[in-house]
Amino acid sequence: MKKLTLLFAMIVFSLSTFASGPVNKGEYVKRKKDKVLKQLMEQNKEKIKKIKEAREKYLKAKKEEKKKNPKKKFVADFSNVKIPESPKVFKSAFHFKPVAQYLTGTCWAFSGTSFYESEIYRITGKKIKLSEMHTVYWEYIEKAKGFVRSYGTSVFGEGSELDAVNKIYKKYGCMPESVYNGLKNGEKMHNHALMFKEMNNFLQYVKANDIWDEDYVVENIKLILDKYIGTPPTEFEYEGKKYTPKTFLKEVCKLNMDDYYDFVSFKYAPFYQKIEFKVPDNWRHSKDYYNVPLDVWYSILLSAVKKGYTVGIGGDVSEPGYRGEYDAAIVPDFDIPAQYINQDAREMRFYNHTTTDDHGIHLVGWTHYAGHDWFLIKDSSRSARKGKFEGYLFYRDDYVKLKMLDFAVHKSAIDPKILEKFKANKKEDKK
Repeated sequence: MKKLTLLFAMIVFSLSTFASGPVNKGEYVKRKKDKVLKQLMEQNKEKIKKIKEAREKYLKAKKEEKKKNPKKKFVADFSNVKIPESPKVFKSAFHFKPVAQYLTGTCWAFSGTSFYESEIYRITGKKIKLSEMHTVYWEYIEKAKGFVRSYGTSVFGEGSELDAVNKIYKKYGCMPESVYNGLKNGEKMHNHALMFKEMNNFLQYVKANDIWDEDYVVENIKLILDKYIGTPPTEFEYEGKKYTPKTFLKEVCKLNMDDYYDFVSFKYAPFYQKIEFKVPDNWRHSKDYYNVPLDVWYSILLSAVKKGYTVGIGGDVSEPGYRGEYDAAIVPDFDIPAQYINQDAREMRFYNHTTTDDHGIHLVGWTHYAGHDWFLIKDSSRSARKGKFEGYLFYRDDYVKLKMLDFAVHKSAIDPKILEKFKANKKEDKK
C-alpha cells in the first residue's frame, strides 16, 4: 500500500512540474573556436600561401625565360626573292578593299563574299558591299541541322568551304552589309570566340543526352546567334525599294548561283568527273567539285585571271615560304624546286597532310614578274596585315600549284572543251 502511495505521489509531482513549463530553456551563445584546431588551420593557410608563392615564382620565371628565348618558327629566307613592288603592278579586277575577319574562323565567308561582290560588278557594273555575317548566320543554322541529322557525327566548326557561300545564297539569299553587319552594341571588330564556344557546348550537351529534336536545337542555336551577332532582317529597303534576301539576290545582284564551278586536282578520284573534296570543312560532303589534272587546273585559273575574272580560292597557308611580313608566298628550293612540282608532288603532300585546307582567300589579279606568274591575293587574315600592304599578299605560281587546293570561277571563264570532257564521262557512266 505504501508503494502505491509513493508511486502516485511521484506521478502527481511530475505532472505538476511539466504543467508549469520546461525546466531547461534553449539559447544562442557565441561559438568559440578550438585553439588547437585554429592553430592547425592557420598552419594549413601558411602552407597554401607558400605553395601559391612558389607556383607564381615558377610561372614568372618560365615567362621570363620565354621572353629571353622566344619560340622560333622555321621559315624561308627571302633575301634573294624578287617580289612585285606593290598591288599596283598587278592587272586586277574590281574588288572592295580588304576586310578583316578578326577573331573568327570564317575566312570562307569573307573570301566568298568578296568573290561574289566582284562578280556582281563584272555582270552588272554595280558596286555592292555584301554582308558576310548574313551568310555566317545561316551557315551555322545549316551546320546545326546537319549535326542533328547525323546524330552528332557531322563536323560543327567555324570553318567551311567557299561553296558554302554559294549554297547559302541559293537557299537564303544575300543582303548589303549596311543592312546587317553582325556587330552589336557599338562593336567595331568581329569576335566569335565566346559565341562559337556557347554553340558548341550546347551541341555537345545535345549529343551527350540524345536530344535529336531539330526544331529545338535550331531554336537554341538561333538564340545564341541572336545574342552575339543579332538577327538578320527578313525584309529591308535598298535604294528606295523593299527586298527580301532572295529577291535582292535575283533582282539587284543578278547572280545565278548555278553558273559557278569549283575545281580541284586529286588522283584519289578519276579526272574529268565531279567528286567529293575530302577535307573536314566540306562538312556537307559535297560531291560537286570538278576534278582535273594539275596542268588543266592551273590553266583554267591563269586563263580566267588574265581575262579579267577573279577566283575564290583556298588551300594551305602554314608553309615556310609563306611570309606575311614580306607580303609574299613562294615554295623554297629546300622544299621542292619549282621544276619538280607535278601532280604526284602535290598529291603526296595532301595524302600525308603536309598540305592542309587552312584558309579561303580571293585571287583578284595577276602579273608576270622575274620569270614567274604572280597572283594578287585579297586576304581577311591577320597574317596579311604584317607587311606593307594591309590585306594583300602576292602568291607565286609555284605556291599556287603546290599548296592551293580548290577554286571557284564563273563557267564563262572555262574552256568549253574542258566541260565537254565532263559531259562525255557522264554519258559513259550512264551506259
